[in-house]
Amino acid sequence: MKFIIDDKIPFIQGVLEKFGEVRYLSGKEIKREDVKDADALITRTRTKCNEELLSDSKVRIIASATIGYDHIDTKWCDTNGIKWTNAPGCNSGSVMQYIASVFSLLITEKGFDLKGKKIGIVGVGNVGSKVSIVAKAFGMDVFEIDPPRQEAEPEKRFYSLNDIASELDIITFHTPLTKEGKHKTFHLFNEELLQKLKQDVIIINSSRGEVVDNILLKNALRENRIALAILDVWENEPDIDLELLDKVWIGTPHIAGYSQDGKANGTMMSIRAVSRETGLGIDNWEPAGIPEPEQKIITIDPKITDNNHALANTILHTYNVRNDDKALREAPEKFEYLRGSYPVRREFFAYRVMLKTVNETLKQKLEGLGFEVRYKK
Repeated sequence: MKFIIDDKIPFIQGVLEKFGEVRYLSGKEIKREDVKDADALITRTRTKCNEELLSDSKVRIIASATIGYDHIDTKWCDTNGIKWTNAPGCNSGSVMQYIASVFSLLITEKGFDLKGKKIGIVGVGNVGSKVSIVAKAFGMDVFEIDPPRQEAEPEKRFYSLNDIASELDIITFHTPLTKEGKHKTFHLFNEELLQKLKQDVIIINSSRGEVVDNILLKNALRENRIALAILDVWENEPDIDLELLDKVWIGTPHIAGYSQDGKANGTMMSIRAVSRETGLGIDNWEPAGIPEPEQKIITIDPKITDNNHALANTILHTYNVRNDDKALREAPEKFEYLRGSYPVRREFFAYRVMLKTVNETLKQKLEGLGFEVRYKK
């Protein structure tokens, strides 16, 4: 058998070699001739999996080690008998950590009191549901917005973005990218929505770049029609709008889901999918050797601060999104390099929090986010 694999996918080297020929290639440079005699293709979002790449190939399965799949022409693959899979939820904990870090910087850098702020979470799947947990931990009033789920789950309370837009202090997008249909997400942030928003609203996008009209956002920031914007994803990646980068409060190179745990999950789900489709017999494979955090133990004294500051400081110990913002601003032309050489980041469950004094409320909030929490003796 022959496998073509994006060379930036971690924890995968050496796994499939005993089953056949393996070639590791740059995702954006995988060509038609590379996949012509391949049985399986394991990719990330930079490989456009369509008729141009795959026609007349032997490819039986495309496994995308990412939550998104808009780089795959799913209709063409379905029509031509090519199975495709993505990795839904693989990086949900990582994106939750990214958003939690943004919230923490709003507290520590901007002095915002998040308690009682109204947040609209647009898209309440694997990621959005975890962001909801973080927002509630900080005491925010959460408005979940998900039209497809609203149709499928009429018994659950969802909100209409257009109906409540004028009330929201923060809007964060966690949708897939769809360009057609009644629930299309292309340019969800558009002029119609902008006209309804409060002038001090905060916009966060860590879903897909095209969910937010970047030109409109840039002009809105220039004209002070919104307060702050945080972008991890951009239109026209990796050739992002440098003027927009200059105007956003936080800008990062599409790395919200790039924790070691999120990457490992994506690789695991892809290997298992390829195994099931091709009969390799490693349907329960798990990655090994995920690095431990440099400082696994976090000591907090709840007596010296309020719960939200304690929560923010704990989160920032695990990950400070400002570091990724700084790296992108210093070298925006290295957008792809910054993604491909991303440093080790572990999610909350890899850390142990030691509380110096009893605070059951804070302990429950931290445990709700995934931290191991103990009282220091």
